[in-house]
Amino acid sequence: MARPLRYLSPVHKAGRQIGLWLEKEMAGSGLVPQEGHILTYLRRYAPCPVGELVTVFGLRGSTATSVLDRLEERGFIARRDNPDDRRSFLVDLTAEGKRIANHVQEFVDRIEAAIAKRVTTDEDRGFNAVMAAIAAATDVNLVAGAEAAKKRKKRT
Repeated sequence: MARPLRYLSPVHKAGRQIGLWLEKEMAGSGLVPQEGHILTYLRRYAPCPVGELVTVFGLRGSTATSVLDRLEERGFIARRDNPDDRRSFLVDLTAEGKRIANHVQEFVDRIEAAIAKRVTTDEDRGFNAVMAAIAAATDVNLVAGAEAAKKRKKRT
């Protein structure tokens, strides 16, 4: 019998557990977790190009378009031409989108706090070391919101 993977199996399982928890917590909001993730990302990094959302969330272009269409139809986001790239759009939160994103952030903060109170400082350091090792081993450079936002601010 094959043994579970040492790192990947727990990472995948944790991602699924968090997704299911968020689904349950967000049940009354009318949002699915993917929409909530995008709204909380935009809460911090908007306006941002659609391509950044595709990269950060690992979405296919068609999936991103579908999710953004739903959020726009409900009045949570607005898309506008990207002045730095005429072939793309920037996504920003509307006032209602900011309100909803703040509400979703409460769920995120709650799970973060619940996790944090269950680990020691040493365990937290170990977790961060494993995450850094994953980043180094994969050598995949994902657009980090903070890095991308800094670059956008420098251009303006």
